[in-house]
Amino acid sequence: MFAFLRGELVTASREEAVVEVSGIGYLLHISSAASRRLPPEGSQVRLFTHHYVREDGQQLFGFLDEGELQLFRLLLTISGVGPKLAMAVLSGLSVGEVQEAIVANRPETLYGITGVGKKTAARIILELRDKILKIQPAASGKTAGEPHAIQLNEDALSALMTLGFPRQTAQKAVCAVLESSPALSVEELVRAALTAIHNNS
Repeated sequence: MFAFLRGELVTASREEAVVEVSGIGYLLHISSAASRRLPPEGSQVRLFTHHYVREDGQQLFGFLDEGELQLFRLLLTISGVGPKLAMAVLSGLSVGEVQEAIVANRPETLYGITGVGKKTAARIILELRDKILKIQPAASGKTAGEPHAIQLNEDALSALMTLGFPRQTAQKAVCAVLESSPALSVEELVRAALTAIHNNS
């Protein structure tokens, strides 16, 4: 129905954004990862959209790049995965990290996400293995898929989990730090992620 919306970002939270286009305010459900990358309220923004229709209502989902949108739609093709769970995956991992987990057959990366159990993670890997590499992540997503960045991400996650933090909490903090400062060492990344976790607690 809609390919994308371009307009003024009126309000934004971790899960929703309102974009005004020609005097109409559109409510879009977004991932927390996308919310961190949105411009300030009052700025112009373009969000790719997916119009989800079910018997009891309709919802619009918004994405900052086509890679996120493509991954969201692929996840919806899997039995037992609805839009809420698909958005949880996008909130917990970048497109590049999901690609790496599927290609490397690492279900443990996926079942650290809230709502994704071991069976669902295995099903995602099995059903998307032949399709996932067709997605072209945005520039920030590609960084996460490069070998050095992947190792840096895993080393930082391991350190944070050793300190007692849940994988999902650690993953969100690491992703947030890497989006703004991709050239950190492991030690610097862990310190910055710890600061981000404490600031959000």
